[in-house]
Amino acid sequence: MIGQAIFFIILAAAVYLFWKNAAKIRRNILLGRDADFSDRPAERWATMARVALGQSKMTKRPVAAILHLFVYVGFVIINIEVLEILIDGLFGSHRVFSKPLGSFYGLLIGSFEVLALLVLLACLIFLVRRNVLKLKRFTGQEMTAWPKSDANYILITEVLLMAAFLTMNAADYKLQALHYGHYLQAGNFPVSEFIAPLLPSQASALVVAERVCWWFHIVGILAFLNYLPYSKHFHILLAFPNTYYSRLKPKGQFTNMASVTNEVKAMLDPSFVPEPADVSRFGAKDVTDLTWKNLMDAYTCTECGRCTSVCPANITGKKLSPRKIMMDTRDRVTEVGNNIDKHGKDFTNENTLLDNYITREELWACTTCNACVEACPVNINPLEIITEMRRYVVMEESQAPASLNNMFGNMENNGAPWKYSQADRLNWAEKS
Repeated sequence: MIGQAIFFIILAAAVYLFWKNAAKIRRNILLGRDADFSDRPAERWATMARVALGQSKMTKRPVAAILHLFVYVGFVIINIEVLEILIDGLFGSHRVFSKPLGSFYGLLIGSFEVLALLVLLACLIFLVRRNVLKLKRFTGQEMTAWPKSDANYILITEVLLMAAFLTMNAADYKLQALHYGHYLQAGNFPVSEFIAPLLPSQASALVVAERVCWWFHIVGILAFLNYLPYSKHFHILLAFPNTYYSRLKPKGQFTNMASVTNEVKAMLDPSFVPEPADVSRFGAKDVTDLTWKNLMDAYTCTECGRCTSVCPANITGKKLSPRKIMMDTRDRVTEVGNNIDKHGKDFTNENTLLDNYITREELWACTTCNACVEACPVNINPLEIITEMRRYVVMEESQAPASLNNMFGNMENNGAPWKYSQADRLNWAEKS
């Protein structure tokens, strides 16, 4: 009973803390402007099933796709085993599903073991790729000590959790062979039976090993659950809603501001009566000027670097990194949320996303090619944040680069980006 009571307290505390931290992230996301993504629900469900559940965009890098698939499938399916552990911990039972599931239970446990081994191997390979091979896309100005450490902490934790699970099963396997106590014959152990010879032969030592690994495995999972809100690994939860709320319009289609559109329509048609439009700012200077979907994108980013690795501006040595855009947005909205927690919702400081986090040089390096949007495995859109901040710089500050100001002047005077008048536009043909 003491063990059950301790387990209940740990479980309740873990669930409460996770709920509290997840609620803060939800609050931070909702600091963004309202946006309607309720259209075409069938297409949205299909997108989520294809991209988030089906991992369709991962396949562009086959090696990483296969390794990630092992971790992804293992994470999803092994959670069934976690459910059994939770029930056992709360009610003091042992392998509670073994009797109801009968022979299928053996197949289930065997599958869990194979998946646990694949997860363990995939995570070890990921560690080698990051720390030994040092793949280029895992580096960059934004990949400071914390992002690198965060990725390693996640991988090491998963390795330890899978090792504990297999060792727990190995001890259980030997105790079953000894017909010791409540360790009745249940399950197949195609992986842990090879670990079993490394464990002691005494039943008392095996019980200690089994219990230590059992507690380490489940408490580790609960601790990992509460690490997620502080980590890039939160994408395992947000990837599904983020892909559901994907932008379904053609890539690169620019969003028009209703207030500006109404003014143009009124100029062209004096009888036009515009609908009221709330305009606090043209474009985005800070995170609260972005939509809640932009902020969800930021929290969903897993810092994989696929966007930056295909960015032509970054490839040619410019400062722009689409991954940094998302990381900066997440850092800034987290800062705003922390200020609200400490000082109240009306508190503001001098920091803004523009200039304090993202420089103007980064914004104007973007070619708006949509390569980053296409590359992202979970349909994150860094370009939308960049164009909204550009809109602010142009429409609110009138501080566009000289080359753009020249183009704007030519558009206004000549109806084209070039300096020639419309009457001279075909002169080149006459001389040829």
